[in-house]
Amino acid sequence: MKKERWKKVVTMAVLGISIGAVGALPASSAGYTLNREVKNATPALRQAAQIGVRSYDNPAMKEAENKDAILVLSFGTTYAENRAATIDKTVAEIQAAHPDTKVVSAFTSHIIIDRIQKNEGLRIPTPEQALEQLKAEGYTRVAVTTLNVIPGIEYDYNAALFDMYKGQFKKMTLGTPVLYWMGQENQRDDVAEFVQAIATQFPPLGETDAVLVMAHGTPHPANAYYSVLQSRFDAACLGKVFVYSVEGWPHLDTVIPMLKAKGIEHVTIMPMMVVAGDHANNDMAGDEADSHKSILEQAGFAVTPYIHGLGENEAVRQLFVERADEAWDALEEPAK
Repeated sequence: MKKERWKKVVTMAVLGISIGAVGALPASSAGYTLNREVKNATPALRQAAQIGVRSYDNPAMKEAENKDAILVLSFGTTYAENRAATIDKTVAEIQAAHPDTKVVSAFTSHIIIDRIQKNEGLRIPTPEQALEQLKAEGYTRVAVTTLNVIPGIEYDYNAALFDMYKGQFKKMTLGTPVLYWMGQENQRDDVAEFVQAIATQFPPLGETDAVLVMAHGTPHPANAYYSVLQSRFDAACLGKVFVYSVEGWPHLDTVIPMLKAKGIEHVTIMPMMVVAGDHANNDMAGDEADSHKSILEQAGFAVTPYIHGLGENEAVRQLFVERADEAWDALEEPAK
């Protein structure tokens, strides 16, 4: 009994942070809180202790009338048809789940925003512009949700926005990416849930077939999520599924020897990105000699590209809607 309690109530002496969970926490709750023995915690310490869905109640605006909005952040894409089938469709489903609330979409890529305006005459706001516009329109409470897959550099940007703007609204929340919790300390296992969702688009796999899931990759430590994802694929016994990345680790060169060792003859390659954009169409499935498809064919494999983004997968879209719901639920929680 003492050993079990020690596993669930752990003190991090340096920060004075403890895992206060005895039993499962609500999905929108952070798993770590400041130890009660910590007195006069500094703002930096409080901020460091915030994980999970972030929430801030502004005491200076506590008497302001509630006027709520949901802001959906994504990197964006210049592929108009794919954008409609993925980002726009996900935003529409978030709107459908909150029919009486204003839902706004913003892109984090300035390059993509500029190209869309030039080629389509459509102006999509940056996150900063969207927040400034909501403020100008009198919105006082904003739930921010993201279409990020992992909590990498893009999500760090979202968190920085949250910290910069939270004092300008009565209340602000920030949801998590699709992959965040990993089943640690009684939290849910987002990675295992995602595995089941993306598996709905896998083809039937025979003994000599495999699926290669192409992630983006990042220099951020969150690149480690791909290793966790690989372990969950292995545990799910879905057949031979391998994760690799365009710009991180593992590389395609890392995976090819594994395919040969397992006697694989045919591979289906697919992007683990919300939109099947440039990386999927060119890096993964292009006809150039250095595309992943060409490299695999040169290595002796038959290759079938599956050029559809995660946003086209209904089960994955539902995960994004759930993350938005969590940010919204946190917005609705009474101030403490």
